[in-house]
Amino acid sequence: MRISTLITGLATCGTIFGAATSPALAHAGTEHRIKVREEPVAGQYNKHWYNYRADILEADKELKSDLRRATDAEDIRDAWEEYENELIDADKDYVEEMRDRNYRVGRVTVGG
Repeated sequence: MRISTLITGLATCGTIFGAATSPALAHAGTEHRIKVREEPVAGQYNKHWYNYRADILEADKELKSDLRRATDAEDIRDAWEEYENELIDADKDYVEEMRDRNYRVGRVTVGG
């Protein structure tokens, strides 16, 4: 399979399933602290961006499965904690890959 075909297919899947990857939309009414990137670092749609999006989709799918199997409040908390950890890990890996390629992630701090 040619890389351009694969990238086009992934981009199409991202457009079609984009709403499902947003934790707020996929799990309405649940508060979470982690934000999922909607745009790639420096606008670079490369394999690292698509790997990041695949990690997010996998984490979302696993969360849904864990929540279906949850039998008590502790199971639900554990599922959400694991989900947040996976989102943090996916973002950390993505940012690290982009920094290795000299793309910087901007950060704004307001106040002290």
